[in-house]
Amino acid sequence: MTTVAMKPRLTSFAPQFIVDDLERSMAYYRKLGFTFGEPWDNFYAIGQLDGLELHLKELPKDEAARRQPRDSERLDAAAGVDGIEEFYTRCTASGITILKPLTATAWGTKDFYIEDPDGNVICFGGRPAAG
Repeated sequence: MTTVAMKPRLTSFAPQFIVDDLERSMAYYRKLGFTFGEPWDNFYAIGQLDGLELHLKELPKDEAARRQPRDSERLDAAAGVDGIEEFYTRCTASGITILKPLTATAWGTKDFYIEDPDGNVICFGGRPAAG
C-alpha cells in the first residue's frame, strides 16, 4: 500500500488568555455566545463560537510567572494543524525557534511550541498521522 504524504494545513488559530478565575471567565465568554466543554484539571478550557476557538488558562496571580511564558508554559496562541508531523519538520528545517519539541499529549494529539522574534509563544497541535 502506498502512503501519501499529507500537506500540512492550519485548521485553527486561537489566542490563549491568562485568567484569574476560570469559571468567572467562562461565564463571561458564554454571554458572548461561546460554548465550553469540561475544563481540564480545573485550569484550562477551550471555548468555541462560529468555528473559532478561545483558550482560557487560569494561572496564579503571580505577575512574574505570567510574564515568563517559557517557565509557566503560557501561550499567546494555539493553532490546530492537519499533518502536524510534516509541519514540525518544516518548522525545524526552516530554523524556527522550538521551545518544546513535538510531543504526544495525554489527550491523543501531538504538539510543539515555538517562539517568534518578539517572544510570543505559539503551540501547534494536531492528531498524529495514522500508522
